[in-house]
Amino acid sequence: MNNNQAILNLLGIARRAGELSSGEETVLKAIRNQDAKFVFIAQDTGESSSKKFQDKCQFYHIEYDKTFNKQQLNQATGQKRTVYAVTQLGFARKFKELLNM
Repeated sequence: MNNNQAILNLLGIARRAGELSSGEETVLKAIRNQDAKFVFIAQDTGESSSKKFQDKCQFYHIEYDKTFNKQQLNQATGQKRTVYAVTQLGFARKFKELLNM
């Protein structure tokens, strides 16, 4: 299994574990409150939205990833969203490891 598939599987597990916030407002709040430990932004998110989340993540020193598109993220989580925040440190660490960050 390649790393991308492992990441998507783990994303689904994080969601079932209740350690995933999704949707723009919820994720922005998680970033501001520093509850977000890692953020996934779909590559095919609109430019202004994408920039907003990248800027917020950089400001709050939260790492983010843009490897996956909406379809891949939606399939992994069973939700139709463009942005996801991982709220648990263990999951965030594993994502960074799998993404070679």
